[in-house]
Amino acid sequence: MKKDILLSGVGGQGILTIAALLDTAALLEDLYVKQSEVHGMSQRGGAVQSHVRISDKPVWSDLIPYGKADMILSVEPLELFRYLPYISPDGWIITDINPYVNIPDYPPEDVLRKQLESFPHHLIIDARDLAKKSGSIRTANIVLAGAASHLLPFSQETWEKAITQLFSRKGERIVNMNIDAFNRGKEAAAGKLKQYAK
Repeated sequence: MKKDILLSGVGGQGILTIAALLDTAALLEDLYVKQSEVHGMSQRGGAVQSHVRISDKPVWSDLIPYGKADMILSVEPLELFRYLPYISPDGWIITDINPYVNIPDYPPEDVLRKQLESFPHHLIIDARDLAKKSGSIRTANIVLAGAASHLLPFSQETWEKAITQLFSRKGERIVNMNIDAFNRGKEAAAGKLKQYAK
């Protein structure tokens, strides 16, 4: 078993929190994990990416080779296009549809959606809306982790333990809010994945 996941977005969107959640889940299941991260700018709004490699055998490099990523999970839809050379032919793109407009010529949402929907394996989630329903827009990253969970080798129990471990210092309310956000993302993706099973 091996999963190579590339995370992307902009500063302040919780990319490294998703990476930490994946790392924690892997360790809870006694798997090997390597992670690297790149900050485009050391402030909110700059590009951020993280490579997370999970396997049942030792992982020697923390960087995913071009064409080998099983998944690009992006909290910002336009950002994922930077990393398309990494995706494998059978790989999945998973993204929030809500933009973080930080450039003057940001494409219109309908154009962006059309491009995203042209990929053979995609999950486009309104993570911001689901995060609001969970109690905080800041949980959009965890909503996307929930959407991605169908394609990753962890049980629901492991995910909930990892979320609890990651957020416990912030209190029970924050833990429960993030578990709720995760489950909303998982449920939203389940409906979308049915079209691929046909």
